[in-house]
Amino acid sequence: MAQTDNMNQQVVFLSDGSKRTRGRDAQRINILIAKAVANAVKSTLGPKGMDKMIVDDLGDVTVSNDGATILGEMSIDHPIGKMLVEVAKTQDNEVGDGTTTVVVLAGGLLGKAEKLLDDDIHSSIIINGYRMAAKKAKEFYQDLADPVSIKDEKVLKNIAVTSMTGKAAEASMELADLVVEAIKTVSEEDNGKTIVERDKIKIEKKGGAGLTDSELIKGVVIDKEVVNEGMPKKMKNAKIALIDSALEIKETETDAKIQITSPDQLQAFLDQEESMLKDMVDKIKASGANVVFCQKGIDDLAQHFLAKENILAARRVKKSDMGLLAKSTGAKIVTRINDLSKTDLGFAENVNSRKVSNEDMIFVEGCKNPKAVTLLVRGGSDHVMDEAERALNDAFGAVISAIKIGKVVAGGGSSEIEVAVRLREYAKSIGGREQLAIDAFAETLEIIPRTLAETAGMDPIDTLVSLRSKHAKPEGKYIGVDVYKSKLTDLKELKVIEPLSVKTQAIISAAEVTEMILRIDDIIAGSSKGSAQMPPGGMPPGMGGMDY
Repeated sequence: MAQTDNMNQQVVFLSDGSKRTRGRDAQRINILIAKAVANAVKSTLGPKGMDKMIVDDLGDVTVSNDGATILGEMSIDHPIGKMLVEVAKTQDNEVGDGTTTVVVLAGGLLGKAEKLLDDDIHSSIIINGYRMAAKKAKEFYQDLADPVSIKDEKVLKNIAVTSMTGKAAEASMELADLVVEAIKTVSEEDNGKTIVERDKIKIEKKGGAGLTDSELIKGVVIDKEVVNEGMPKKMKNAKIALIDSALEIKETETDAKIQITSPDQLQAFLDQEESMLKDMVDKIKASGANVVFCQKGIDDLAQHFLAKENILAARRVKKSDMGLLAKSTGAKIVTRINDLSKTDLGFAENVNSRKVSNEDMIFVEGCKNPKAVTLLVRGGSDHVMDEAERALNDAFGAVISAIKIGKVVAGGGSSEIEVAVRLREYAKSIGGREQLAIDAFAETLEIIPRTLAETAGMDPIDTLVSLRSKHAKPEGKYIGVDVYKSKLTDLKELKVIEPLSVKTQAIISAAEVTEMILRIDDIIAGSSKGSAQMPPGGMPPGMGGMDY
């Protein structure tokens, strides 16, 4: 890699084998990759969006139309592609839904930017225009939004249905009821604000039956069996001990040798072990506990003593489940059995072992003030249940974010087209070259209703023209695409509702990643000894494409 000084002498400042792509070539490559990633998930958008099947190196199959899941499973090597994957993950973590939307918007913004760059508009002007448009779009979305609270059950159910439709459409209404009920159960009031912690809601999957047979347990379901056949399978008025240590004889940390010279010594050694295990069980019994959940192992002899004392026990319970049990029953997790007392115990009306799809599971129900719930998802196959779980996670995220912000907007592309119309009016007031970037931002937002129209079998151009016409009038601001009837209608009346935060987060994230990518005008690929040379086209090894 070289530059020349006044004496036309080469100045080498990169190591041998390093390759560099600069200027428009670098921008063109980056935009090309981003558009390819966006196009890979674009067809999954909306209720009639198609699914993708991803097969990994081990032959495991994932079938989904969730943007973050698809991008996460795809083997994307290029760093620009990885940036879009991170954006989808951020959207998923922050608001739980809209992952496909944010990637499609980012790809669209970069595609429009490419045309502006070809018209000799500098990337800094495009970035400034996009920044102004994103800020104004956020304001327009705020203006369009309607208030919502945890008391508006019907609206919350509509949000859940909108989020899940297309993923678990067969049972979306039934599952939406469970989603809202779960959120209402774990919600808490704090200084007039409603707080919902997502990690208090557990999703447990079990094959057999259908999605409509899924149920909400106001308590915790543990995918474990009772450790000993001699133990009771049911326990009413359960006093629950949560133990984070093994009910086993501790082994020495260093290698130790015990010399036994007579049968009496061997018997004494065994008796001592038995006495220690008996002592552990006696302490559990003395605390008043009749149900034990142990995060670690339980010795066979300890199981025998627990069974004799009529105590129900489960071992190797996951740490996350222990936390849920503590929140739900009011129990404290104890590390040392010697410290276990009556005040550490939790309470549940019923703890019982039930067979679900021919496998034992322990149900902890009837807690006085359940701070944790379990949604038991049923399904005909693992792929169906996995996709239902993803749909439920989206629904939980959407409803919780709607409650948190307290604002919702109409879906079906109606809010996007309305904001696009207002952005065009705003662009006229700005003037200059930034106006072109703001217009490009508005056009990008129209990708959402356009794609919905395509999946519904409608003509996308005619649909956009008609939508713009209807949204030019004040009464048409809720008009969007009804994908089931393939026509334009009032989406608010149709009860297609989405949280405001899903829209604003998508706008902010897409604009930010676009700005970052447009700023890059130099790709320098370092090379170590023995590395492959850069292929034609200016992309470094391992950055030349995607496998999907």
